[in-house]
Amino acid sequence: MHSNPILSGDPFLAEAIAEAETGHAEGGIPIGSVLVHQGRIIGRGHNRRVQRGSAILHGEMDALENGGRLPASVYTQSILYTTLSPCAMCTGAILLYRIPHVIVGENITFMGEEELLRSRGVRVDVLQDARCIEMMKQFISENPTLWNEDIGV
Repeated sequence: MHSNPILSGDPFLAEAIAEAETGHAEGGIPIGSVLVHQGRIIGRGHNRRVQRGSAILHGEMDALENGGRLPASVYTQSILYTTLSPCAMCTGAILLYRIPHVIVGENITFMGEEELLRSRGVRVDVLQDARCIEMMKQFISENPTLWNEDIGV
């Protein structure tokens, strides 16, 4: 767990945050994600469990789904940005598709399976971005029941 001030101004993190804000504006949980390949966003999404009545559409899963079916070689050369530390389900997808690098907006409000990712050779950078932290703290305080449902509590 370390903060990288160079990455915290990353435009791709800003895009993931924009996705999270879109999700919140739709009445959902403010978590966003983008999949980046060779400096270009190839998949973007946000948590749509509420909006779609979905059991699985976390931000990372939505970004992967919206990226469509891709060759394995694309995933293995991509970076997944997510505003929040990935849960067990999203971590499983990252490992399944062998995405080698995950950039996490924050893990203060929720610590996902970062150690599992690292143990399997995935580079995980945690930025502790103030916008991500504040967005989740506010959401959790206003929607504790919905938040607990989202993380399986």
